[in-house]
Order: sequence, then structure tokens, then C-alpha cells
Amino acid sequence: MTRPVLCAVDVSNGEDDIAVIQKAAQLAAFEGAQLDVIAVQPDYGMSQVGAFFGAEHHDKMVVEAKEHLNTLVLKALDAEQNDKVRHVIATGRAYEEVLKLAKTTDAALIVVGAHKADLADYLLGPNAARVVRHAKCSVYVVRD
Repeated sequence: MTRPVLCAVDVSNGEDDIAVIQKAAQLAAFEGAQLDVIAVQPDYGMSQVGAFFGAEHHDKMVVEAKEHLNTLVLKALDAEQNDKVRHVIATGRAYEEVLKLAKTTDAALIVVGAHKADLADYLLGPNAARVVRHAKCSVYVVRD
């Protein structure tokens, strides 16, 4: 069995990551690999900000993120393809959770998007740049 392709998206970007999912699906299909799509929610529980949210807030955030992720993948792929995709919601720092899942699943490739580079994020956003820099596998960057 071929090692999986991991696609990292931000469900708060609306439809910006559709092209990223489509490219990841194309690359996974080419290799006959499993496609995993991950969205990472921030972990407010460990910061001062966490004190302002009730315990149920995290669970609600995860449920909403799962719905958004499923909707996003359905917009990018058809229902049959979506059924084969592993949808993963993680909590923490985006780049850390992507790298952790890549290691856990022994991913062959990570696919990330590079959106709207500005002066602060010259070539890649901070999470994509960290994934590229620290990944133990190849990383494919999809540009707008």
C-alpha cells in the first residue's frame, strides 16, 4: 500500500483551499494513495484567552470545523471521492498538528496552499513555511 497524501487546509478561508484539495486528490490518485485532509482549530484552553470560553466551546468548534471541512471537500471533489477521504480535525498549532499527523500516518507528501503573500508572509504563510521547513517528507505548495 502506498503511503498517504496529507492535505492541510484552513476551513476559515472559505473556498480558498478548493484548489489545494483538488491538487492533493490528483496527486493521491496518481499514486493510488489514501488522501487525508486536516483542518486545525486553535487551542484556546492553554492561554489566557481560554479563560473566556466555556468547556463546551471547544467541542462546538470541532463539530463546526468537521461540518465546514466536509462541505469544503464536497465542493472540491465529488461525493464518491469525499467518502474515501479521511477528514481530520486537530486542535493546537496548525503546523505542529500537520507535522504530527504526517509522522503518525507516515505520509509520503504534504500538500499546502500559499495564499495572499504580503510583506509579513513574504513567500508563504507562517504555517505553510514551517511545514515546508520541518517536514520529514516532501511538501507540495499550491499557489493561488
